[in-house]
Amino acid sequence: MKKFIAVITVLLLTVSLMAGCKKDQPKPAPIEKEEKPDVTVEKPVEKQEEEPVIRIGGLKGPTSMGLVKLLEDNEAGDSLNKYEFSIYGAADELTPKLIGGELDIAAVPANLAAVLYNNTKGKVKLLAINTLGVIYIVENGDTVKSLADLKGKTIYATGKGSTPEYALNYILKENGIDTETDLTIEWKTEPTEVVAVMKNEPGSIAMMPQPYVTVAQASIPDLRIAVDLTKEWDALDNGSMLITGVLIVRTEFAESYPSLIDRFLEEYEASTKYVNVNIDEASAMIEKYDIVKADIAKKALPYCNIAFYAGDEMKAAMSGYLQVLFDQNPKSVGEHLPDDAFYYGSK
Repeated sequence: MKKFIAVITVLLLTVSLMAGCKKDQPKPAPIEKEEKPDVTVEKPVEKQEEEPVIRIGGLKGPTSMGLVKLLEDNEAGDSLNKYEFSIYGAADELTPKLIGGELDIAAVPANLAAVLYNNTKGKVKLLAINTLGVIYIVENGDTVKSLADLKGKTIYATGKGSTPEYALNYILKENGIDTETDLTIEWKTEPTEVVAVMKNEPGSIAMMPQPYVTVAQASIPDLRIAVDLTKEWDALDNGSMLITGVLIVRTEFAESYPSLIDRFLEEYEASTKYVNVNIDEASAMIEKYDIVKADIAKKALPYCNIAFYAGDEMKAAMSGYLQVLFDQNPKSVGEHLPDDAFYYGSK
């Protein structure tokens, strides 16, 4: 019995000691929940492709005059697009840069646009007509009042084998005048040669473009405009226009940036209207961009027929004009008439 009591006592003491140890053992520190930093994950912003600067090339003379207000707005940071402008003395300087991708838009003679389209298999398109006829019959005298008065006369002229000759031939033929038998055309290489002859020959007659007419009038006081060939062309009412200059665009550029082209046409139309109304201001800009001296531009602008035709209106006028040239010499338009794809923005 005593032995049993002793065993029970030992067990109770053991349990008591274990309980005491458990009670005195420090509780483990609670595991704190790790707090994640409050980070807002932003969606990646798609990088907007920067719109390119439109590189424009022009020639000295009327075909570039309508651009100057657009160029002035661009310089002031007020234009819808960004532009760079380069001026050239001859088309054979400008066109390789356009075809080679160094220029995007160019102001060129009307028939050259068709030649380039055909020769490059459509790498350029016609964007707008910018200059109508600038060719005049002038006289150092007062005997020519109409085309009929040219019969039996000698006309000094430049532009043989190019659009001035074709336009003159067409207008004279449509008015019943044979260039082979009814008059004599003496061709010169440069307008300065024509001016030199007229200075020393009172009563002489010539076919000259603007602004050379204005330049000649400064040295020949009696020189006057006898016949406006643009008005004579319009009087034929053949559905076309006598066209001097146009704007062409690289096809690849136009197809890649149609919104830029739309904005350009909007700004360019406004620029041509400004030039025709604000002669003094426009003349100063024309000299600034090295196109023509301001005093010459001021006198010549009213006779330069700066214009703007695009889309279907452009197509109707240009296709008729090119047909006249083609009928006389297919090479003048690049051997064949351009197809509909030539006319940008036309239906």
